[in-house]
Amino acid sequence: MTTTTVVFDFDRTLIDDDSDSWVIAQMGLTPLFNQLRDSLPWTTLMDRMMEELHSQGKTVHDIKECLKRIPLHPRIIAAIKSAYALTCDLKIVSDANKFYIETILENHGLLECFSEIYTNPVVIEHDGRLRIFPYHKSSLSSHGCNLCPPNLCKGLVLEGIRSATTANKIQRFIYLGDGRNDFCPTLKLGNGDHVMPRKDYALWRQIRSNPTLIKAGVHEWSNGEEMEKILLHLCNEMSTEEKN
Repeated sequence: MTTTTVVFDFDRTLIDDDSDSWVIAQMGLTPLFNQLRDSLPWTTLMDRMMEELHSQGKTVHDIKECLKRIPLHPRIIAAIKSAYALTCDLKIVSDANKFYIETILENHGLLECFSEIYTNPVVIEHDGRLRIFPYHKSSLSSHGCNLCPPNLCKGLVLEGIRSATTANKIQRFIYLGDGRNDFCPTLKLGNGDHVMPRKDYALWRQIRSNPTLIKAGVHEWSNGEEMEKILLHLCNEMSTEEKN
């Protein structure tokens, strides 16, 4: 039996914006962010931004309301719902964080479409402060990948998803991404899989520079309409193969 798993990056893939940058800009954190950005790892920096908001009296509710203002392309919403209806298994692997992603998806009625979200975890402490932690819990035990940041190796996550597949199933992947850290999982894809890099973004450029390293089919896209058209074509094609 063959199953189709669709894996989305989040920032600048599923949403057009970067959720971290959105909160920084919308909640007046840009000066502090610019002051600290070269001295802290990204996830630690985002946690520091949450500390600053808490010190200013901003609440989790305030952050949630800020996130709800992030737009999501209507054709991407439709594509996700259609892929879900085709019984594709939808997952997210992202360097954002779980609170941001779940808040945005829930606001657009999409959270139930995704079976799993692999991202940096969040804890809301007893005093109401939102804390952001790395997905790979200890920075002392590096995941050993020089293509990904220390907090999250997307290739390692993809391998974990594949290894969890039961023995009598063949799993085919469609991977959608834009960034440099999406190149690592792209290298893990094989024949019969597909990667959808966003045109003119870092992943697209890396694939164009290293075509012989890529085993999966490559399908570039630029906007919500193109994503929907290509993704649903691949989902329908792979669904037909599953039935044969």
